Amino acid sequence: MRTEREMFDLIISVANSDERIKAVVLVGSRANPDCHTDIYQDYDITYYVDSVEPFFNNLEWIEENFGKPSVMQLPELSTHPLLPPANDGHFTYLMLFHDGNRIDLTIEKYPYIYSGEPAIILLDKKGFLPDIEANPSFFFIKRPTPEIYHNTCNEFWWCLNNVAKGTARDELPYVMDMFSRYVRDMLNQMVEWYIGIKNDFNVSAGKMGKYYKRYLPINLYEMYTLTYSNSDYHNIWESVLTACELFRLLALEVSSFFNYTYNKQEDENMMKYIYFIKNKFDYKE
Repeated sequence: MRTEREMFDLIISVANSDERIKAVVLVGSRANPDCHTDIYQDYDITYYVDSVEPFFNNLEWIEENFGKPSVMQLPELSTHPLLPPANDGHFTYLMLFHDGNRIDLTIEKYPYIYSGEPAIILLDKKGFLPDIEANPSFFFIKRPTPEIYHNTCNEFWWCLNNVAKGTARDELPYVMDMFSRYVRDMLNQMVEWYIGIKNDFNVSAGKMGKYYKRYLPINLYEMYTLTYSNSDYHNIWESVLTACELFRLLALEVSSFFNYTYNKQEDENMMKYIYFIKNKFDYKE
């Protein structure tokens, strides 16, 4: 596997040898000082050019400069309905190479506009790019407004009625999707707010919650892991009930911290409905 130094030398040398490339900026985890470093980190690179067109879907240029990727995705060319083309004026090559290194290379029109996301300027041929300071707070957990907090609670409890009904009807794909997406999204949001209040909102939970284990107390993280289930309905019921218990615990802590009102009636009424359905399910089984 090529070393980090070899990869950066390659990325910068390709830019230096091509006059069309005016600047190189690194973003992602390698630009964020709060992220743990390891060999699995991607190289999130943007080449800034005067015109994107010569680089648009130019696989010959990619292979000449970086070698042939083992696996590649071109988001702007995607025709899959779940992966709509970006069509926003840039072109991205997501490339995994045979040695395990991955480069996410975006070709974008010059000049670079700083968004606040952690970034490092690797090359600036014209010397026109703005000064950039490391800003990990860009990804820190944000405080909820009362409306967002209440809507999150309502969405969590409301969507559980669909999980319960789908289970009673033996509609496994529907149950798993409803629970894994809609309900879990709200649970994850509450987990992050809990992490936020325990860390003065000065941390990030990581993409898709990858740092939950780092910030949650052991007992709460173990509870969270039990909200994942296999396809056995009895295990799904246990995961649902654990998710309800965990959500309630966290939501009450968050509401207390912000002096928000937690809708206990909504919670209690949906739990009655869940047990009503579950008891019928248990009887049928």
